[in-house]
Amino acid sequence: MSEKKDPSVLEGFKAFLMRGNVVDLAVAVVIGAAFTNIVNAMVKGIINPVVGAIGTKNLDHYSSCLSSSCEGEQGIQILWGSVLGAALSFVITAAVVYFLMVLPMSKYLARQEARRKAKEGTQEVLEVTELEVLKEIRDALIAQRGSRHDRQ
Repeated sequence: MSEKKDPSVLEGFKAFLMRGNVVDLAVAVVIGAAFTNIVNAMVKGIINPVVGAIGTKNLDHYSSCLSSSCEGEQGIQILWGSVLGAALSFVITAAVVYFLMVLPMSKYLARQEARRKAKEGTQEVLEVTELEVLKEIRDALIAQRGSRHDRQ
């Protein structure tokens, strides 16, 4: 009787790494990291100057003071400008990912599904037509047999 050998830890790890989900996730992380640089540059180069037309150019300088005096490092400051900058970065990233990746992919997949259904529909029509032809042939053969029996 042969004994099955358990896969080694290294083989199991290799199988784990070669799964499609892990590779896709790794690619997504790398693309996301590269995309972060683009979004940060867009916020610093476009959004911050637009906001700077109203106030300071750097969103990190927007803050509110909770204590009676906020000079230098004294007092309690809420740095809401940093939160606003991060929120803008998130919204821009989400919008670009949605409009440039998610929306086109969902439209593509919907078209593929529609083509597949249309193809199945035509195949079903062909099968039904083929079945009808066979029934007609059967009926014609039965009719021929019946006419032969009537002649005899």
